[in-house]
Amino acid sequence: MITSIFNKSKPINFVIVFFIMLLAFSVANVKPFLESVSVSFFFEKTAWFVVCYFTILLFNFIVVKNSLTKNNHYQILLFGLFFLMLPQCSLDGSVLMANIFVMFGLRRLLSLRTQIKIKKKLFDTAIWFAVATLFYFWAILFFILIFATLLLYTDNRVKNWVVPFAGLATVLVISISASVVIYNNFFEIINLSTTTSYNYSNYNTMPYLIAITMLFSFGVWASIFYVKLVQKKKKTYRPSFKIIFIYVIIAFVTAILSPQKNGSEFLFLFAPLAIIMGNYIESIKEKWFKELFVSVLLVVPFLLLML
Repeated sequence: MITSIFNKSKPINFVIVFFIMLLAFSVANVKPFLESVSVSFFFEKTAWFVVCYFTILLFNFIVVKNSLTKNNHYQILLFGLFFLMLPQCSLDGSVLMANIFVMFGLRRLLSLRTQIKIKKKLFDTAIWFAVATLFYFWAILFFILIFATLLLYTDNRVKNWVVPFAGLATVLVISISASVVIYNNFFEIINLSTTTSYNYSNYNTMPYLIAITMLFSFGVWASIFYVKLVQKKKKTYRPSFKIIFIYVIIAFVTAILSPQKNGSEFLFLFAPLAIIMGNYIESIKEKWFKELFVSVLLVVPFLLLML
């Protein structure tokens, strides 16, 4: 029943995911809203919800454009359910913005598959990742993805390896210039926090433990099959799927290094995990097991709301 709804690309799927996202966002923001009821606060939160939903639309565009899943909408359902599992992800605006810019960079990076305008795409990717770093320092780790991609395409041209540094330098120069003009200070805009935290005491609650356990266990299980599935993909698309796997590893490291363990650090994991698990769901041949797998992912987030 559930799988039949999202098994095909239908407009109604976006409506369903919209309400899932709205529920997740409302659960996370109802308490702050009640503590500071005002028109400006309402419009501010509405704007952040638009950002959250735009993230899903951008994610779906990237997946469809690069054929990262078949013609279905499992990926957006999973992305929305991950939000519902950890609704705290919508509370940190810096992480939300950083995640969007990382995904813009991913979009350009995956387009290298065509091997057209390589330098421009590498430059664009570096700029997007650098802007993401301005919002959230540890997003700088995604620069590793650029060089990993060059290795996957066995690109030995020195110029292409230098281009990402040019993109990073461009954002740095523009940021310093803007900081001088606006604040009369060289590094006011680039006020980055390089701190890390390994204090996981915030996770010591039942909703956190269940949500993180599900993400980790289901993610690892799906990843095992994903690695096997990659070898069956067309040779031209294979690097794109490998990039997603490297992406999820970097996102996991980013979550570990996060200076604040408040749930928002898991946001970077949602996109690659949704793709990996979406591919796994597609590969399940037993209909009853596919329904069970998706049902658990669907029901548990709603149950967590009652804890």
